[in-house]
Amino acid sequence: MSFTKTTEQSSHYEHLEQMSVADLLSNINKEDKTVPLAVEKALPQIETLVFNVVSKMKLGGRLFYIGAGTSGRLGIVDASECPPTFGVPFDLVNGIIAGGDKAIRRAVENAEDNTTQAWIDLQEQNIGPNDVVIGIAASGTTPYVIGGLERCNENGIITGCITCNEGSPIALTAKFPVVVVVGPEFVTGSSRMKAGTAQKLVLNMISTATMIQLGKVKGNKMVDMQLSNDKLVDRGVKMIMGEIPVDYQKASELLKEFGSVRKAVDNWTK
Repeated sequence: MSFTKTTEQSSHYEHLEQMSVADLLSNINKEDKTVPLAVEKALPQIETLVFNVVSKMKLGGRLFYIGAGTSGRLGIVDASECPPTFGVPFDLVNGIIAGGDKAIRRAVENAEDNTTQAWIDLQEQNIGPNDVVIGIAASGTTPYVIGGLERCNENGIITGCITCNEGSPIALTAKFPVVVVVGPEFVTGSSRMKAGTAQKLVLNMISTATMIQLGKVKGNKMVDMQLSNDKLVDRGVKMIMGEIPVDYQKASELLKEFGSVRKAVDNWTK
C-alpha cells in the first residue's frame, strides 16, 4: 500500500543541536500552534464517531481504546480519568496497550508488531456488539491496532481510529476514522510531539462530549465526580453552594449525607 506518511517526513528545521534553548522552545511552540487547526479540520469525523459511541453506550456498551507506545499510553490516560471525573464505572471506558500494563512505563519489544494479540486482549474483556473500539496510531500502520480493528469489523463491532496520516491502513480499516494531519514533527519522526498532542486533544473531545451527552455534566459542572480527596470535596461543596442557597457548612453536610453533588442538589429541601 502506497501513501504519504507525513509524520515521518523531515522536520522543517535543520541543525537543532545548534539552536539556543530559547530558539528550541520558540520553534517547538510554533509547531504546536498548528495542531488545534489540524484537529478543527477533523471535527466532522470526530462528531460522527462520538455519535456512534454515545448510541452504543445508551444500549449498555463500552468504549475501548487500543494502541501501542505513546498512542496506547494516551488512551489509558483518557480512560483512567473518566471514573473520577464523571463518576462512571471503571470498565465503561478502557485503555489497552500492546504489551500489557508493563508497557505503560517501559516499551515491550515487538509488542506492536503482533497482529493477533489485540483481539485476544479485547476478548479477555468480553468484547461484544454493543461496544466500540477506537484504534490509536499516529503512523496509521501499527499491526497490533490494525489486526484488532479488522477482527472487530469481522465480528460486527463498531470501529474508529485516531491517526495522523491520510490514507493510512488504519484509516482505511476503521469504520469511522479520525484523521488529523499535523505534518512533520519538530524532531523528525518523533510522533510523541505534534501527533501525540493531536491525539490527546481528540481523546479529550471524544470522552468529554460522550459523557456530557450521557448526562454526566450539569450546567458546566462535574456533578458526578468522585470525591476522592480533600480538594475535590471542597470543590463539590462549592458546586453545591453555587446551585442552591446554602452556606459552606450546610453544603458540606449535604455532600457528606448524599455522597455526590448531583444527589445533594436534587435532594435538598428548604
